[in-house]
Amino acid sequence: MSKIQKLELTWVGKNEQLHIEPRILIENKELSNISIDVNTENMLIHGDNLLALKALEQKYAGQIKCIYIDPPYNTGNAFEHYDDNLEHSIWLSLMKPRLEILYSLLNSDGVIFIQIDDNEQAYLKVLCDEIFGRKNFITSIAVKVSPPNGVKIAHATKTILKEKEFILVYAKNAEGLLLNPQYIEANEFDKHYNKFILGDLTDLSSCEILSLTDVLKEKGMKASLKDNNFKKWLIENKDRIFQPVRQDRIKNIDKYKVKKIIPIEEMPGYYSYNGSQVQFVSNSIKNIAGSETYARLVCDLWTDIAFNNLFQEGGVVFKNSKKPEKLIKRCFELTTNPGDIVLDSFLGSGTTSAVAHKMNRRWIGIEMGEHAYSLCKVRLDKVINGEQGGISKLQNWKGGGGYRFYELAPTLIKEDAFGQPIINPEYNAEMLAAAVAKHEGYFYNPDSSVFWKQSNNKGNSYLFVTTNHVDSRIVETIKADMKEDEFVLIVCKSFDSNCNGYKNIVIKKIPQSLLKNCEFGVDNYNLNIINPPVYEEDEDE
Repeated sequence: MSKIQKLELTWVGKNEQLHIEPRILIENKELSNISIDVNTENMLIHGDNLLALKALEQKYAGQIKCIYIDPPYNTGNAFEHYDDNLEHSIWLSLMKPRLEILYSLLNSDGVIFIQIDDNEQAYLKVLCDEIFGRKNFITSIAVKVSPPNGVKIAHATKTILKEKEFILVYAKNAEGLLLNPQYIEANEFDKHYNKFILGDLTDLSSCEILSLTDVLKEKGMKASLKDNNFKKWLIENKDRIFQPVRQDRIKNIDKYKVKKIIPIEEMPGYYSYNGSQVQFVSNSIKNIAGSETYARLVCDLWTDIAFNNLFQEGGVVFKNSKKPEKLIKRCFELTTNPGDIVLDSFLGSGTTSAVAHKMNRRWIGIEMGEHAYSLCKVRLDKVINGEQGGISKLQNWKGGGGYRFYELAPTLIKEDAFGQPIINPEYNAEMLAAAVAKHEGYFYNPDSSVFWKQSNNKGNSYLFVTTNHVDSRIVETIKADMKEDEFVLIVCKSFDSNCNGYKNIVIKKIPQSLLKNCEFGVDNYNLNIINPPVYEEDEDE
């Protein structure tokens, strides 16, 4: 029988499986900012983002509403010995496990935005088709990031200059996806709106229908959005201006072939004119930045968000590599509501978390480099203090909120001087109990009165971790305290051989029982060999 084939992207090393250690996260209380909001759920995490994503997976799987990532773009000169096949393979091998965990973190109606340029866009698209499912691909947004000016023009004879990047958009479940359509102020008036209603709007069938061109001519105006008088008049008359739109359901019904506006019985709430459906200008009037404006729907070409002059945004310097706050705001407005959880695992200068904070979304930001301290923390502290850059005025941001700062715990198991696996001496009893709980699929949640109920799983299953030797006396004490339907897993350094004969008590030794779970001692699955994107800054600093 022939082997079943499937459409997929292959590369050197694709099938090498990473056994990632599920580390615990340790709060650095000196760096947390909770003075205004002690109950904050926002998380700023410093550490390798693959390890950090793995650390989040147990608690946040299926909980994240929106993910925006701007992974470092792959460039040939990032490798000491350039090899096209090897270069793409390394980049894809770095991205695949991250995307797999991000997929698991998205909730059922969640969406991920991945910004990328031409170097890897095509490869990334096929990889995402495999991980998220091709049916869950929503679109590829083209974003204008760099105008053709300055010194770049000198290269116009050598290449076609870059103006755009892409944002790949995938849903966890496209079939159930529901977006919040976004609008921006239109530059041109749609001339298909060519009819004007004269008369009492409470009785549309008795109104006279005029040519919009004639009405404007009489008023000495042209249908141009450059004319502020026309824009004002347009909004004032938004319920009187319309265009006839062909509607197959009514085009052949005689009663609708009259030059009057009448209700469509088959479509409650809609009207017809001369056999066509009536579409009012009011459908194109939207509230943008607090005022009514004639607007157009935002589709898959975003040319209205400036990428230059961002070096002061957020109050931190990340030269030529920041993303505009307005870009992230649009992604969140499309897909989220206040209170939803959003995540960025390539946080950079902290833009995604800053925007989420100002928009009242809960957020998780991960940054593997020193930027977590020098950029992300600094920027988010400014946000809490009410900084007025970026989207602050659009959101009427006055400050507030908070976040907790986390570091990844060190590896749980390391080798001693003789090459034997031992529990990392940096772990105290609480850290050890929490780490083993994560490995075993339990949630660390110590009971205040029952010592052996350190962690629990679904139902009445508990975990007790101790570095002491366990003998029959300890087991009998726990057994006497247990209810019939309760189960306990005891994890310890050693135990008597006669202690493992109970139906609802299982005993394991550490570290031996954990060695098969994952790869210990790896602290860096990094992307440092890859350069971040660079954008032109036209304004002098």
